[in-house]
Amino acid sequence: MNVRITKEFTFDMAHALLGYDGLCCNIHGHTYTLQVTLKGHINTNENSPKQGMVVDFGELKKIIKPLVVDAFDHALVLNEKHAQSESFLQIQDQDKLIQVPFQPTCENLVAHFAGIILHALPETVVLHSLRLYETPTSWAEWFAEDNE
Repeated sequence: MNVRITKEFTFDMAHALLGYDGLCCNIHGHTYTLQVTLKGHINTNENSPKQGMVVDFGELKKIIKPLVVDAFDHALVLNEKHAQSESFLQIQDQDKLIQVPFQPTCENLVAHFAGIILHALPETVVLHSLRLYETPTSWAEWFAEDNE
């Protein structure tokens, strides 16, 4: 029997949208919430300390925290094309400047995180979905079934 489990992670991150026609073209920050949902079989091995679990939530935390939370928390994420702008020279010495080859929108970020997470999970589970909240009322979702 397949069961889905979800763990939620929170981190703060700044970004700016290159060429955007509104206020988000300026550097600004959000408190992001990432919900990671995995699907797998419940462990029925009576001799296993993980009996009854799809995956230990602690194990999931050990995967997601360094790959996403620690990497992006309090980082400034910019489209790598910002490097061509004059204002970029003032910020490129930041310790946590992450340049990405895409516009760092909520939609692109959730797809990027899916790519990172997909390859790090144990073989006993699959990534079912991600939900990334940029604000309490605005989010983007990624579903495995939409990307097969």
